[in-house]
Amino acid sequence: MPVSRNDGTSGRTKGIINDSDLETKEEYQQRWFSIRIMYFTMFLMSLGFSIVLTGVWPYLNKLDPGAGKEFMGYVVAANPLAQMLFSPLVGWWGNRLGSIRLPIIISLVIFILSNASYSLLELVDHPKYWMLISRFFVGISAANIAICRSYLSAATKVEERTRAVSMVSLAQVLGFIVGPSLQAVVTFLKDGTKLFGCIPFDMYSATGWMNVVLGIVNMVLLMPHIFVERPIAAKEAMLLSGAETEQAAWKESKPDYLIAWTMIVSFFILVFNFVLLETLGTSLTMDQFAWSKSEAVKYMGILLSVGSLFACVTFIVIGPLCKKFNETRVLQYGGFLLMVVGRAACMPYGSTYPVIAPSFNSSMLNEEEIVGCPDSQEWCKTTPAMSVGQFFVGFVATAIGYPIGVTLIQTIFSKILGPRPQGVWMGLLTGAGCLSRVLGPIFVSYVYTRFGTYWTFGMTTVMMIIPMIWLHFVTSRMNSAIKCVSPNFIDMQSTAKKEPVVSDEKKMENGSSKSSVNSVNENIRL
Repeated sequence: MPVSRNDGTSGRTKGIINDSDLETKEEYQQRWFSIRIMYFTMFLMSLGFSIVLTGVWPYLNKLDPGAGKEFMGYVVAANPLAQMLFSPLVGWWGNRLGSIRLPIIISLVIFILSNASYSLLELVDHPKYWMLISRFFVGISAANIAICRSYLSAATKVEERTRAVSMVSLAQVLGFIVGPSLQAVVTFLKDGTKLFGCIPFDMYSATGWMNVVLGIVNMVLLMPHIFVERPIAAKEAMLLSGAETEQAAWKESKPDYLIAWTMIVSFFILVFNFVLLETLGTSLTMDQFAWSKSEAVKYMGILLSVGSLFACVTFIVIGPLCKKFNETRVLQYGGFLLMVVGRAACMPYGSTYPVIAPSFNSSMLNEEEIVGCPDSQEWCKTTPAMSVGQFFVGFVATAIGYPIGVTLIQTIFSKILGPRPQGVWMGLLTGAGCLSRVLGPIFVSYVYTRFGTYWTFGMTTVMMIIPMIWLHFVTSRMNSAIKCVSPNFIDMQSTAKKEPVVSDEKKMENGSSKSSVNSVNENIRL
């Protein structure tokens, strides 16, 4: 039941409001349809990055046998690097236009052309450099994630945001999962054929063509007669605060910049640790458990599938969980503490040492696969081996902790910023995540190969503990910052559960509801 209050100054009633005060049933349906299109867009951008990961090395090797794995690293890093550089710019552009349609459509055009060029690399000279350029431009197109997140914040009410952010995070994770699976599905094409006598269509180029088709579908979904922008956060803030204009509502919900930057740094650390395990997984198991390449790929595939199921279930239960417990506490103990456990679990504790793989020499048969920890890594001879059980516990803790952390950081971040346009800030948050995807593989190649598991997991455990402790000290300030974005929102929620609405108030609401909506619609910039 709604509760009404008057601020005594503006003449506008402020308080808990009915859904009908904000939108009609048709507008509600349009708003949620537009949000689901954002889910698909985020899924596609993740798919665009992951779908080539398992095929990029053999494709590069086929096009240019002289290109080494170091150059492959540049190709993989080009995507997140471009996304990091362009996310704040695209976010600013979306804010400036006051609409996300044009920036996303242009980004999708870049996405389609870049993936088409990736599939046509056989036809050009110096294909490795064109591959690098095409992946860089795919990264530029993925900068639209910043304005997708911004729109998600603008198109959801405060009480809806945790659920919406958890679903969009699930869409991103599904994109990362489905991508390599699609690459595996098209391996039957092998060398493939030439469409129309000239267009390559094989197991590597097919992934690019899939992205082209999905990109076109995404563009169609963004056409004006299908995608209707329905921001509601500013309208909700205006009605709750009694403000006459959107700018006035902003002033009443000034963000706490310390907490905002805390969320950005925490997001960087969280994604960095996730990317670290994702990057290190296969080579770590081969070193520690003396698995062959085929065994490592097989068992890691199974483990990734199990971890994905854990992650999907976690994303679904985040919303109900945060209705029972404070979001900031769930972030600390459900997100960061589990990630700490995941890192600490991988620290070697036993007395068994890994199998040492001898250096290759000409007397060994070419078909003989050398397994174990390379003797070129000196730490293998002095550091105990990790057990399979340790690795599994660490992986499961990460599969649960990461979804909780990444979802709630984005949720709290959007709530702290309030109803104002969030494009630039979401660009900074996205850029922080991209930077971690660039630096993660560098950290792996340097720290792990030179210093081993103690240093790798010891440093990352400490890296996770520091923000967890900091979040504990600023919990009260975080809660205050969240409350301030919607004046009286928390107090009114509790009041609404306790106080009945008298008939006079009900009559007043029935008579003024329609005029209140019209007044807000006149003052707000949609």
